[in-house]
Amino acid sequence: MKLLSSVIALLLNLVLIQALALADLPGPKAKESPNVEAGRKAIDAKDYKSAVDYLTKAVQEEPNNADAQNMLGYSYRKLGTFDKSMEHYQRALKIDTNHRSAHEYLGELYLDMNQLDNAEKQLAALKKACPFFGKCEEYEDLKAAIDKYRAKK
Repeated sequence: MKLLSSVIALLLNLVLIQALALADLPGPKAKESPNVEAGRKAIDAKDYKSAVDYLTKAVQEEPNNADAQNMLGYSYRKLGTFDKSMEHYQRALKIDTNHRSAHEYLGELYLDMNQLDNAEKQLAALKKACPFFGKCEEYEDLKAAIDKYRAKK
């Protein structure tokens, strides 16, 4: 009986570990709005002014779209408009506290603003938000940006 209980407990733990590992995988994406799609294409083309135009419309249509808020913040940052960038990253994180890209890009914004301590806070937040014990692309990218920033100083 004791052996059976141990085997059942082991199986339940394995199922739980697998469920947790798969829980963070993205599911099928809903079709993006035309403005979000156009904004994403403008970012890919490094046309940040057009991206701001499209994504501003997108967040007016869907104010609770964390991805659109994040991309708008990214576009503003690339244009050097840090106050607007900060505003939209913070909105994205208010909508989704674990939005990994928003944490990464907000950390990079803090580096642009010479606020290393705040960038490191975003890195710590990413460590918690990333599956597999803090290992994810966003964490690695922000860590590399912080290391590069430190090397310059």
